[in-house]
Amino acid sequence: MDFLSTVSGSYCENFFPKGWDLKKIDECCEKGVTREDFWHKDFNPVECDNLYEFDTLMGHEIAMQIKIAREKGEKLAMILPVGPMGMYKWAVYFLNEWNVKCDHVYTFNMDEWSDAEGNTLSNDNPASFEYSMKQAFFDKLGENTIPPAQRNFATKDNLPTYPEKIAALKAEGAKLVLVFGIGRACHIAFWEPHFAEEFSSVEEWKKQNYRVAAKLHPLTIEQNAITSFKSRTTLVPCRANTVGPGLMFQADYIIGGCDGMLGRGMSWQGMSFLTTLHYGPDMNITSSFIPTMPGKLFYLKELAGPLTAECN
Repeated sequence: MDFLSTVSGSYCENFFPKGWDLKKIDECCEKGVTREDFWHKDFNPVECDNLYEFDTLMGHEIAMQIKIAREKGEKLAMILPVGPMGMYKWAVYFLNEWNVKCDHVYTFNMDEWSDAEGNTLSNDNPASFEYSMKQAFFDKLGENTIPPAQRNFATKDNLPTYPEKIAALKAEGAKLVLVFGIGRACHIAFWEPHFAEEFSSVEEWKKQNYRVAAKLHPLTIEQNAITSFKSRTTLVPCRANTVGPGLMFQADYIIGGCDGMLGRGMSWQGMSFLTTLHYGPDMNITSSFIPTMPGKLFYLKELAGPLTAECN
């Protein structure tokens, strides 16, 4: 029996996003890391043997973008994630080792947990993304750090100012770099797959700059229960403030990371990674636009498959 043919007639059809072609996703999972015609010529996946190599290489890439802009005397705008996180330790190491001052850098955190009105956690709450960024990156840069006035966080009041601020920086010649991870539901930031149902065209979808109090998909909630809340689904907020494709996909360069291995052969990110590479641009799969952009996507080699069933 073809399992996928049974899914469409089961309760699962109300769980997966309506715009997902499950058969096509399954085909993506069989392909491994092979180039597609729709990839940007300067888009390159970078295989990493282990998490230590992954963190180091991704951190080095972030640091290099900051260093290059400094040497050119240019401003640099960066859209930053909280997840993955290990690369920030190495970005700090290289920047401090090279003694690169970061007062030319402007950061825009891509998202933040919120309630139904877009209110976010206090910045001293360990679960907040602002707190995490200070602990992992900003504070550890010491005297070289990015000035607080140039750090932007996705509060309901500040998030709507992102488009104007980024446009002004780009008008001054600043390069925009998107740093990201890929979600279980193939989101970038918290731009979820079910949002596509609201738009009649990709063009309209791609104009969306942000969303306050975005409703998260169940796959996203469970992913974060595993990766950030030590399995406690009840602690995961069901909404978040997030940037949208209108900001993310105007980036001049991308630095992505997929590190979703859990050990003992278990993974949560293999399908998301391979679907991103092979599905082809589609607003129902936010991350499917990533290969159309110049830059690097670092990944742990196990995520490339084979993605086969086994008991662990």
